[in-house]
Amino acid sequence: MVTGYTTGVFDMFHVGHLSILKKAKENCDYLIVGVSTDELVMQYKGKTPIISQTDRASIVSSIRYVDKVVYQIDRDKLAAYDEFKFDIMFVGDDWKGNAMFQEVERKLHSCGSKVQYFPYTRHVSSTKLKEVLHAIELNGEGL
Repeated sequence: MVTGYTTGVFDMFHVGHLSILKKAKENCDYLIVGVSTDELVMQYKGKTPIISQTDRASIVSSIRYVDKVVYQIDRDKLAAYDEFKFDIMFVGDDWKGNAMFQEVERKLHSCGSKVQYFPYTRHVSSTKLKEVLHAIELNGEGL
């Protein structure tokens, strides 16, 4: 059995989120998804998600491709490997070549695990959705 692992904020769940979860499940038998906590997102993005971590975890857990949801309390992928012993970690290709992930790839490889990159969905993102909503609010159109 091949165990896969991926993480994300999953704020304002959209087709890009669904796509990475579907592709991940196509490449493993059991998919564990880490949903970033509100505190973690504040630490590295400097903003709080619009949707609470509890609600985001609930949304992600209802997706048929997901077998288990856990909270991601830090960005330490090797600690996650130690806890979940996944065979493969799935990541958007916007992280490919990033120094942090190059090191993670090297260390996971030495443990017998690997990183697989999927194309990032460039036409939609939670950030873009938030920008549109903010523009509507500024124009007085309300929600």
